[in-house]
Amino acid sequence: MYTLITTAKLNNVDPQAWLADALRRIAGHPASRLQELLRWHWKRVRDQALAA
Repeated sequence: MYTLITTAKLNNVDPQAWLADALRRIAGHPASRLQELLRWHWKRVRDQALAA
């Protein structure tokens, strides 16, 4: 858990927001697209959505 939180912080990602979203979505998320839930990808998609 410490590693997940620390790497989120190193990627300028709010650990609580990312972890809550990833845990909420992971059960129904296809295994072939798990990379979308990684911290750095999650932040890029979120930032793009907020900019639009």
